[in-house]
Amino acid sequence: MTGQAIAMPAAITQHDDPAARLGILFDVHHQRLFRLARRLSRQGEDAHDLVQETFLRAARSPYSIPEGHSREEAWLVRILINICRDRWRSAAVHARAVADGRLDGREPGNPESALLARALVHTALDRLAPRRRAILVLYELEGVPVKRIASLLGMAAVTVRWHLSVGRREMAKIIGSGRPR
Repeated sequence: MTGQAIAMPAAITQHDDPAARLGILFDVHHQRLFRLARRLSRQGEDAHDLVQETFLRAARSPYSIPEGHSREEAWLVRILINICRDRWRSAAVHARAVADGRLDGREPGNPESALLARALVHTALDRLAPRRRAILVLYELEGVPVKRIASLLGMAAVTVRWHLSVGRREMAKIIGSGRPR
């Protein structure tokens, strides 16, 4: 050792101010996350977006962030990788749709078709059982993790994942028919 003190941010626990804790998390982990995001994405702007989305998700559920430097980092890295996977899946679906001729490669510009699609999704959601609808909305639209949904609804995480799987299939069937049953 050279005798110099190493500056470490003060530990902020779950019971303290969530905004202050998120600020410290950002200061401590954003460079590491950006390096990882840069390796996982094609452009620097995408890497910035990935890191920003990671911390936005952390801000949505600050009390689910685990305590301890290594556990926090692992949690944030897992979120970043899940965001990347979601984007890769979305890009793959879009590429398949373009290749199949269902899309012409341009972004949709017709607000009427977007409204119709949104109405179809809402109608399909209304056709699901209440618990399954709640799980799908929490997970897909609100971004709540499976474990958190399980604790909110008092069920096992595997049951939540089962409801997600069945709910997605039911939604696809309803939407695929073009009209609710």
